[in-house]
Amino acid sequence: MDENKERIILGIDPGTAVMGYGLVLEKGPKIELISMGVVKMEKIDDHMLKLQRIFEKTVALIDNYNPDCLAIEAPFYGKNIQVMLKLGRAQGMAIAAALSRNVVITEYAPRKIKQSITGNGNATKEQVAAMLQTLLKFKETPDFLDATDGLAVAVCHSFQRVPVSSGGKAKKSYSGWETFAKDNASRVKGTTK
Repeated sequence: MDENKERIILGIDPGTAVMGYGLVLEKGPKIELISMGVVKMEKIDDHMLKLQRIFEKTVALIDNYNPDCLAIEAPFYGKNIQVMLKLGRAQGMAIAAALSRNVVITEYAPRKIKQSITGNGNATKEQVAAMLQTLLKFKETPDFLDATDGLAVAVCHSFQRVPVSSGGKAKKSYSGWETFAKDNASRVKGTTK
């Protein structure tokens, strides 16, 4: 990737009660936090209105920040098919919003995101949030766990170093934080092993 190239990555953790999002600016080998937050929908009773809100908020984020790409978390496989269906619809609305603005989309499995951020595919939300606080130097507390989940998707995408022009194919993938840190020592500050 070009050292001087900049791109903005929007990460979304879709949900029908809370949608988390995070935006990072990638400047060559460095990443900086732009924004993170949540879209709350607990008070909306109608599922279709929740989907409309997801679509509208995603379009608003895209129009406001002009990201080069969207990284989105794939719905996880659970025993409750109704929950999976609702999550799939929520993800579909965010994807449709990005498609309506011609934004390139990449999907990541929850395990891949956790592995990419912490080196552990079974990491807790708190562990992911703590690692992101260290990487991006922000102080928000873990009350923001849905926001840090969205941010984790964006950072995961950045770690893959997938150029916008490559059609979504990564140059190199890493099996975890340790291998990434070893290969990218100049980009990682404050780590010693």
